[in-house]
Amino acid sequence: MRVMKLMLVSLCLAGAFACAPTEKKGDMNDKNQVVETIMARRSIRKYKPQPVSRDTMKMILECGINAPNGQNKQSWEVRVVDSPELMTEAVKAMVAANPGVDASFIEGCFRGAPTMVFIANDPSYDFSPVDCGLLAENMMLSAWSFGVGSIALGSPVRFLENKPETAEFMSKLGFSEGYKLILCVGFGYADEAPAAKPRDWGKVKFID
Repeated sequence: MRVMKLMLVSLCLAGAFACAPTEKKGDMNDKNQVVETIMARRSIRKYKPQPVSRDTMKMILECGINAPNGQNKQSWEVRVVDSPELMTEAVKAMVAANPGVDASFIEGCFRGAPTMVFIANDPSYDFSPVDCGLLAENMMLSAWSFGVGSIALGSPVRFLENKPETAEFMSKLGFSEGYKLILCVGFGYADEAPAAKPRDWGKVKFID
């Protein structure tokens, strides 16, 4: 019996090592789905009315919360709004709260994305804004791999935060006490195909 157990253990270990990933010396000319997704993704500012299914959004959110984050604090909270009525309520409150801003600008600040993700961070942790950025980037890249466009938005944060007129909407988001809205990300199916904008390689240097 002892010999049989040892044989079974040996077979299991052999199978595990056989299935373990091996280092591949990459050819830069090989197709790489991650690189292709990164290079193809664009910020989308015009969307089709078709909503993103919650099943698809759950996959996108799963990718988001698996982003690297400092000390595994996961110092973010995420709220998803895909109700047109609730988004209309938010916009009306934002217009009322910011009388010095052109109403048409506020009304268009969500870019018509049918699904809006609101991300709040924990200000007590100084690395939290970076964590939230990594979370958002994971979501945006995974979304594009599913054929879903996205855009990161800062202006809604300015129009929503610390305004009596928007307090009711913010309470519906239900962020924990102390958490602060830091970023909004819109998701939907692109109704445009913008070209890539040039990047400045002068800002990147190898240091010898």
